[in-house]
Amino acid sequence: MRGRDHHFVTNVSSLLVCGLLAGVAVAAAAFPAVAMSGLAAKAGGEAFENLPSQLKQATAPQLTRVFAADNKTLITVFYDEFRSEVGLKNISINMQNAIVAAEDHQFFKHNGVDLKGSVRALVNNKQGGDKQGASTLTMQLVKMSLAYSASTPQEVVDATEDTTTRKVTEMKYAMQLEKELTKQQILERYLNAAPFGNGSYGIFAASQVYFKKQPKDLTVAESALLASMVKAPSGFDPTTPRGYPRALDRRNWVIGNMRDLGYITPEAAAAAIKVKLGRTTQRTGNGCASVQTNHWGFFCDYFYRWWLSRPEFGRTVYDRERRLKSGGYRIQSSLDIKAQAATRKNITDKIGINNRDALLLAAVQPGTGRVRALAANRRFKLDVEHNKMSSDPKKAAKNIRGTYPNTTNPLLTGGGDITGYQAGSVFKMFTMVAALENGYPPSYPINTTYQYKSGYRDTGPASCGGGYWCPTNASKSEKGSYNMWTGFGASVNTFFVPLEESVGADKVVDVAQRFGVQFRSPKEKEMATKNAKDWGAFTLGVSASTPLEMANAYATLAADGKYCSPTPVQQISTAKGEKLDVGKPNCRQATKPDVARMAIDAARCPVGDFAQLGSCKGRTAGAARGAVGHPIFGKTGTTDNDKTASLIIGTTSMVVAGYLVNPDYQDHPYRLSHSIVNPAVWETMHDIMKGKPREQFKKPSGDKLPEGEQRSIPDVKCLSVAAATSKVKGAGFIVGPGTEIASDCPAGEAAGTAPEGRTIEGGFVSIQISKGKEDAGKKDPKKDDKKPGNG
Repeated sequence: MRGRDHHFVTNVSSLLVCGLLAGVAVAAAAFPAVAMSGLAAKAGGEAFENLPSQLKQATAPQLTRVFAADNKTLITVFYDEFRSEVGLKNISINMQNAIVAAEDHQFFKHNGVDLKGSVRALVNNKQGGDKQGASTLTMQLVKMSLAYSASTPQEVVDATEDTTTRKVTEMKYAMQLEKELTKQQILERYLNAAPFGNGSYGIFAASQVYFKKQPKDLTVAESALLASMVKAPSGFDPTTPRGYPRALDRRNWVIGNMRDLGYITPEAAAAAIKVKLGRTTQRTGNGCASVQTNHWGFFCDYFYRWWLSRPEFGRTVYDRERRLKSGGYRIQSSLDIKAQAATRKNITDKIGINNRDALLLAAVQPGTGRVRALAANRRFKLDVEHNKMSSDPKKAAKNIRGTYPNTTNPLLTGGGDITGYQAGSVFKMFTMVAALENGYPPSYPINTTYQYKSGYRDTGPASCGGGYWCPTNASKSEKGSYNMWTGFGASVNTFFVPLEESVGADKVVDVAQRFGVQFRSPKEKEMATKNAKDWGAFTLGVSASTPLEMANAYATLAADGKYCSPTPVQQISTAKGEKLDVGKPNCRQATKPDVARMAIDAARCPVGDFAQLGSCKGRTAGAARGAVGHPIFGKTGTTDNDKTASLIIGTTSMVVAGYLVNPDYQDHPYRLSHSIVNPAVWETMHDIMKGKPREQFKKPSGDKLPEGEQRSIPDVKCLSVAAATSKVKGAGFIVGPGTEIASDCPAGEAAGTAPEGRTIEGGFVSIQISKGKEDAGKKDPKKDDKKPGNG
């Protein structure tokens, strides 16, 4: 076909369509439904009639706000599109008028479709003029709604492609929408959905990004600028060199329209045109890297990981993240701003952010599991390119940088590559609870020695006597009779290893699991599930844990044995104000209340408090009670060669756990000091508890815990040590070496047992060795000035 013939056909087609639209326009004045059906027949046929009568009510993506526990202090926001809906009453009348002046002069007169405008636009477009859309505000709202409600990529294309069919679809829905909603409701929805550029969607976000103010406070000039951008946000962007003059011209054009439509006076229009147009925006930060205060980032990250782990928010991690970033939730988190500030301050007072070692503190509320504070001597920051080289020589040789001063790793809570840290003797609590659960009274005695030959196999440096594990105490002076009060207070290894052996290491591991220890590494998971009975070193804290994990474990004791899953939230509300149950305290009874109360009584000894039911001897953190000024319980912990140092302190209403570790090089050769972690923990607890009533711990409901099944210990006096050992083992007891005592028996033979007479079934019995008759009746010296044990 020749060019002129082609143009001739095109022009004839245009005239025919124009005639059709003109006829429709006349008919539409009196019979809009008839007019639309005629137009539909020409444009879309049966497809138009088959459209649903109602538009899907799809909510545009909304930003999620996370607040502190006070429900006022904003921590951060999460969003895919920076958007938050506001009511029309909270949007300036200037903005309402400006959007009508910019996009749809006939908005308050038409029934959703401006047919005269459609005819005008079609003729103009066919004649090659500047392209005109003729979409009313209602039709534009329909287009956005169809795109947001799309569930497949093709539906998105169908909702946005520039075709006659799509236009007709918008007209159909627009007319229906006008029947169901008032003009004010349509205007409100439009202003909350429209894109305004620079990552802002909806008028709330636009007001924040461009002017850092609320929508209700927008001036004429500001409203005109925002209204002018909706047509092409990137093209009229005042922050770009190309967009600035175009934005200025279009803003002034909108102001002129507002004047001509009678929305503002000529004087107001002139004044608005003189207002200087800004060139910058203030984008709102997104996610945990943009928290209002940097050290809140570790808590925010914990919340984020917690959300992604919850199946209530979606079937997959992707679904959950989309829900967080588009659901418009209001999150009242558990973060206590004052407790967090105190925690961070006490860390900063002890150690700097450029230190290779990390001081990590976590605070948990007993009875709820609410995480009140998470802090470290690190910046929560993605920029790790300027970090120091790793203190691990092998990593440094590969140019791997450490986690200081900047990191976003979950150092306090675990996850990803962070499986936790060995915390040492704080794990002895699990052995004590297991013993109490199985009928061992807190007064249960074990006659300890400096080194104990256990029944657990080992071929490492701590082995002895044919490949058995033989742990030692921190000091050779630690020997003699200990019970749970004195053994826990002085942290005597050779009390807790035979106690674990008597109870069963698998039962101790089970307590730890009930109290929330997770066993993140594959090796530890296998030990916990398949070889727990052989995990003799478990009581000394060789399993990895996190400060949050252990703070919550000790909080289980303070809550009368009730374990509550740690949670970073207090309340989650939907965009519609509906309150969700997700994240509320999820608790179960992990051990009996009397067991928890008795364990706390013994756990008061290490931290300088006084037991109500027994006597303390040996205090590994004796200054803590005086520093906190409240009744407290807790435990210190160290690992072999002091590679880590830890302290946990609890009251009836709060538990704080502190770890001093090297997260980049855990098997380092130097020693870490309790002089850093201990005061940081007890000063934090002091600050948290300041001004609160001093609350005493509860006593067990009876006079004492059941003493369990008692069995008679065989008489072994004057037997050979081998015969005595065999006889006691045959009676079902665990036998260990005892001390030398004066006796009528020949030297080197068994002088008796400790304890003697009766003890718990399967309990630990020492064979006392006779010094001979010449020493009979002499007093056996005992040392009371025992040094602290391992932690």
